[in-house]
Amino acid sequence: MSVVFKHGMTALCTMKYLCQAARNESRYAKRFFGTLLPQTAQKWLFSPFWIAVPEPRKSAVFGLTQPYCTGEKSHAQPKSKAAFGSVGRRIPYRILHVINQDGESLGNMHRAEALRLMDEHGLKLVLLRENVEPPVYRLMTGQQIHEEQLKRAEKKKASPKQGVVQKELSFSSAIAKNDLETKTKQIAQWIDKRHHVKVTIRQAKGSSTDMFMLFDQILETVSEKATYLSKPKVAREGVSTCIFRHMSDKELKEHQKMEIKKNNTVKKDENQDLKSNELHQ
Repeated sequence: MSVVFKHGMTALCTMKYLCQAARNESRYAKRFFGTLLPQTAQKWLFSPFWIAVPEPRKSAVFGLTQPYCTGEKSHAQPKSKAAFGSVGRRIPYRILHVINQDGESLGNMHRAEALRLMDEHGLKLVLLRENVEPPVYRLMTGQQIHEEQLKRAEKKKASPKQGVVQKELSFSSAIAKNDLETKTKQIAQWIDKRHHVKVTIRQAKGSSTDMFMLFDQILETVSEKATYLSKPKVAREGVSTCIFRHMSDKELKEHQKMEIKKNNTVKKDENQDLKSNELHQ
């Protein structure tokens, strides 16, 4: 009986100490985390995956939660392509590959040296290629930058937009009249479908035909609905090109107004000529 009593007292004392230890642990935890957590709701990650969430009228509550991860919330935004032009003195790279205004490579150099050359020659630094090591910059005059910007704008304008079909025709400047009429009819059909039409003319040997006049002749045939998307230009020696497109609704209205005004002027001049002839008779 005494042995049973002793074992019972031992178990009771053990339970008492365990309860006391649990209360102490809870009190210390409340003090510790209560000083760390602000009054606003925040998430703190503790291994393994425990957080303390404060409530306005309750003490800190512990619970099991999912590990915190920012992988799905933060996505790196792709860098937008910078416009072509002078970068001024804002150069984030230490070492640059520099090209001079004549297109000759000056090799790799420190950005301070590149800025010194820029100031010394009164030029501007332009970023050409950023995704190489080291990035490539070029020293250019203001006129060179302006001309390059115009070229890029023309190239962007000439490139077909998404969803727009671009057709192509190519022929010699010595093309026969009936063949040119056939080509022009084909262009007109494509224009009716709102396609862009790129026309390339090759200068024939011994031919003195002005290729630009051929382009204008084609445009004159389809002038009621078409205009230049990209005006005639020399692509390379002996080869010229242009791109035709359908007029917008606004352009069509303006064109019709101009045609009416032009016809009225012609009729007015004809009437004046008739009156003048009557007076002289």
